[in-house]
Amino acid sequence: MKTLESVKSIVAESIRVKEAFLQDGKAMETLAQVADLLADAYLHGHKSLWAGNGGSAADAQHMAAELVNKFCMDRAGLPAIALTVDTSVLTAIGNDYGYDRLFARQIEAQGQEGDVFIGISTSGQSANLVAAVEACRARGIKSVALVGAYACPMDAYDYVIHIPSTVTPRIQECQTLCGHILCFLVEQRLFGGDSY
Repeated sequence: MKTLESVKSIVAESIRVKEAFLQDGKAMETLAQVADLLADAYLHGHKSLWAGNGGSAADAQHMAAELVNKFCMDRAGLPAIALTVDTSVLTAIGNDYGYDRLFARQIEAQGQEGDVFIGISTSGQSANLVAAVEACRARGIKSVALVGAYACPMDAYDYVIHIPSTVTPRIQECQTLCGHILCFLVEQRLFGGDSY
């Protein structure tokens, strides 16, 4: 019975975080703005760049895949790059410039003005994501942070979406929801359709 109670407690807490997120008017407005930002970037021939560490790296790859392949509808692929997948690039940068430059260096190489960079972090403290925003600014790339409920260096991003939790799994669950919302709204804006 204790296990069942734990299951229910975890599900209830996940729901509570999402309900609190829904009630955060600023977060909802920012999420809508980022959806428009991404759609506009695609409409003008640009791309999205995604990054994170650990579980957030997996989330970055997940969302890039949804855009490149498809989310809810058959449609043309959209250019999205997860900066977390090329082991030769990652180890070369880590070896020569240090782990803190992991994403900034790739933005310098692959980012172009008009692109959108999305950094995913539960704590908002990741030095390589903090450094990435400087590379974005130098190239006219808009930056988006998906972070937990912390005051953090990643607040320097152009758009910051704070998840109202300090518990890593709950933050990640809501960040996945944000990514899915972005993918859905981009598809809807670019290709039509209204089913989710």
